[in-house]
Amino acid sequence: MAEQDTQGGGTANDGAQGAMFTLEKIYLKDVSFEAPGAPQVFNEQGQPQLSMNLSQKVQRVGDNAYEVVLGVTLSCSINEKAAYVAEVQQAGVFGLAGFDERGLDVMLGTQCPNALYPYARQAVGELVASGGFPPFILQPINFEALYAETLRQRASQGTDGAGLADAETAGNA
Repeated sequence: MAEQDTQGGGTANDGAQGAMFTLEKIYLKDVSFEAPGAPQVFNEQGQPQLSMNLSQKVQRVGDNAYEVVLGVTLSCSINEKAAYVAEVQQAGVFGLAGFDERGLDVMLGTQCPNALYPYARQAVGELVASGGFPPFILQPINFEALYAETLRQRASQGTDGAGLADAETAGNA
């Protein structure tokens, strides 16, 4: 069963050739950096306490096109005083055709954030350094494991049918 792409992003043979995954565009959707205690926080002595929160939003923007937004929020405090908060929403438009509902959900929950994460990681690192703080490199994230956890949570909440195409997920890392 071949589908024709009316958006112009593929060919009429895409369905016959199998599934198609393309990265159409990567962009920063929103960026924020706050250092509420500066400049006094630069003189604080103590071990920084870091907290990272990940979120993901997926929105259908065309027949076979999805915007995926990977949100990364990194908070740092020293001696219970806020040092900085860096927030990045790294986005991309992905072409996905020829996937069944489950395959589409897996791609949106694993491959799309995997493609966006290096860009978000770089943006967070540059924000922290530009804010006058020691460089911070976010460690790699296993989005397949996070996706599996999301599936377990959906099953326990009885919302197994809710796909990422219309959902937002969040978690601490």
